[in-house]
Amino acid sequence: MPIQVVEGAQLMCTFGVAPAVLNCAAPPSLVTAGGLPAATIEHFAPMLNIPTFGMCNTPSNPEVASATAAALGVLTPMPCVPVTVDPWAPGAVSVTLRGVPALHNACMCTCAWGGEISIIDPGQVEVEVT
Repeated sequence: MPIQVVEGAQLMCTFGVAPAVLNCAAPPSLVTAGGLPAATIEHFAPMLNIPTFGMCNTPSNPEVASATAAALGVLTPMPCVPVTVDPWAPGAVSVTLRGVPALHNACMCTCAWGGEISIIDPGQVEVEVT
């Protein structure tokens, strides 16, 4: 069963070098699960909800492409600045928090540079969602 994601969940991007911690204390979260602010699919704002993954290593990121070109083709990672423009998907089918589908541990979010952001630890284990 999917598990509700909460503040402090661990995230990872396929092109990042380090995990990041989900921040869902900012709106629209007003509901808690296991005593922590619960996340919805709307918690996808870059740097507000989804912080940096350290360094980015995809050539589709213009900063990485530029640094790689300057290094004569040697892949040169650059600081990660997530560019998430769409909500997490698919979201819970039957659980909503203030009318927005709940975020569960099987959801994914996409960065504009091609990275797939996944939830590697939902932050708690008490509340299941479907």
